[in-house]
Amino acid sequence: MTLTPPRTPPARPAPTTPHRSGDRPEARRKPRTAPTGPAAALLARIPRLDRDVLWLYFLTRIALWTTAYATRHLFPADGDARHAEPTLSAWAQWDWVHYMHIARDGYFPDTPGPDLRPGDEGWDNREAFFPGFPLLLRAVHTAVPNWTAAGLLISLAAGAVAVLALARIARHHFGDDRTARLAVLFLLVSPCAVFLAAGYTEALFLALALPAWLAALRGNWPHAALLACLASSVRVSGLFLTAALAVHYATTATTEARRRKATAHPRRPAEPRPSPWRHLPWLALPALPPALYTWYLHTRTGDWMAWKHAEERGWHRRFHAPWDAWQTTWNAAFDNTYPTGYAVEWQAELLAMAVGVTLATFLLVRRRWAEATYVALSLWALGTSYWYMSIPRATLLWWPLWIMLAAAAHRRPYAKTAYLALAAPLSTLLAATYLSGRWAG
Repeated sequence: MTLTPPRTPPARPAPTTPHRSGDRPEARRKPRTAPTGPAAALLARIPRLDRDVLWLYFLTRIALWTTAYATRHLFPADGDARHAEPTLSAWAQWDWVHYMHIARDGYFPDTPGPDLRPGDEGWDNREAFFPGFPLLLRAVHTAVPNWTAAGLLISLAAGAVAVLALARIARHHFGDDRTARLAVLFLLVSPCAVFLAAGYTEALFLALALPAWLAALRGNWPHAALLACLASSVRVSGLFLTAALAVHYATTATTEARRRKATAHPRRPAEPRPSPWRHLPWLALPALPPALYTWYLHTRTGDWMAWKHAEERGWHRRFHAPWDAWQTTWNAAFDNTYPTGYAVEWQAELLAMAVGVTLATFLLVRRRWAEATYVALSLWALGTSYWYMSIPRATLLWWPLWIMLAAAAHRRPYAKTAYLALAAPLSTLLAATYLSGRWAG
């Protein structure tokens, strides 16, 4: 009997799964190619943080312009109007009128009215406004014929510079892009953010002050002093910035001197190094614009304090004890002696003062002496007049506030939600109030 080898069954094909349309080779997506061209190349050179910040900035500008357009239709000055006023007219009011008059006619025009002179009844006290913004406005007006459009263009460009600098300052402190973006977001949706878009000095001041502070943080004191000099030509707050720079310089120079002394070899002669105090003379530069402006007003009025007296005549900014100013504002806010609109604004002034005092205290506790100096000087200037005025607007200039809020929101995500839930509606409401001409403060 012959043995035959067992027959091996044919190998079965491996089980296959049906192809889904997305798994078929011919259906797979081709890799997305990066856009090419000069615009794409320029965009690629911008850091990611800067792109995010600018995108957020321009989105909020669109929102503000949409609010301005809707306000002119929904809340016209004449309730029976059939045609809305031009959108630009929503921005041509309040303090903007002073800046435009200075840029167009100067501080002392030849024909100011019916024989009006500084101090006369009906004079607009334009000397209270520093010349930096009007000078730039006059220069831009040579290329942009419409005065209001020229002012808005200045604020648009300056605001972009300001938010970029704010983001970099926040990243310098915390090394985190997310915190930097949050700081910019909180500033742009703050209740008084409309004044960053209007033809006011807030955006221009921040565009100079924040890069000055960033330069100081990096130890570039000549650039910091030059930018602070320009900032002090825009607002008196530039002098507060200068004081903060001086405190920061003193603390850093003292720390450097101590470090050198601690690391010096007791038997080896010290290597020659530049003095940590060598940049001190630069800090005198920011005082030059206020000094020149004071001298100019004196030549025309004979008054060395003409700008301060103009503030006293026009806005009751005479010196009063801080507790007297608080009491006067409190009475105006809650004693039912003024219309409700004014009362609410004074309540906002009180709240802003409380925020400022809390911020200054927090900075002192954290030993951030320079920023505490800046905020404290601002509070002293605003809190020692007859009553509080423009403190909510001044919060825009307190960059430590936005950075501290962003740091808190980074650690506690619910803080971001809470802030946006409160600030965004207030920002829209106050923007509509200002743009409709109903702002009283």
